[in-house]
Amino acid sequence: MRVFWFLLLTMVVVVTAVTLAVVGGGGSAVLQDVEPQRFTDPLPTTRPVGRADVEALRLPMAARGYRMADVDEALSRLGAELAERDARIAELESALAGAQASAVTTGTDLFKQPGDRPTGPGGGQMGGRARGEDDGR
Repeated sequence: MRVFWFLLLTMVVVVTAVTLAVVGGGGSAVLQDVEPQRFTDPLPTTRPVGRADVEALRLPMAARGYRMADVDEALSRLGAELAERDARIAELESALAGAQASAVTTGTDLFKQPGDRPTGPGGGQMGGRARGEDDGR
């Protein structure tokens, strides 16, 4: 019976010592209080967000994953950037479609450079010179 009480007392002392060491009691600083991480927005405000910006984005961890407010803020910023780009792409596509439609009706070449000579009926350049060739005058 004495062995039982001795083992029980020894186990209580060991568990108490380990608990105090882990929690930080007794003057040891095993688990120190840490300042919570705060999200500093690394996404640029002066230019559009690029692929490298998104790859460099690191969100601070919380006790159970990521801080929801920080993730929501970053996702809403990225969503706004994508919506702005989608609108710009749609605007440029409609402008291009309008220019192509007007070129078809008027018969002009959209890719003709200023100073280019018109192509002849055989598809070659008129006058026998290739495009961009200088006549030496």
